[in-house]
Amino acid sequence: MNNEDRMIALESKLTSQEDLVDVLNQTVYRQQKKIDQLEELCIALAKRLSDIQSQDAGDMPANERPPHY
Repeated sequence: MNNEDRMIALESKLTSQEDLVDVLNQTVYRQQKKIDQLEELCIALAKRLSDIQSQDAGDMPANERPPHY
C-alpha cells in the first residue's frame, strides 16, 4: 500500500468518525431534551400530589378509622 492509498484510507476513516460523532451528538441532544421534559413532568406531578394530599388532610382527621371498621 503506497502513501496515497494510506492517506485516502485515513481520510475515509476520519470522515466516517466525524459522521458518527455528529449522529451521537444529535442522539445525546434528543435524550437530554427528553430528560428535561420528564424532570418537569415529575416536578409537576409531585406538586400536584402534594396539593391533593394537603387538601385531603384538611378534610379528614389523620387518625380516623375507615368506615368499614
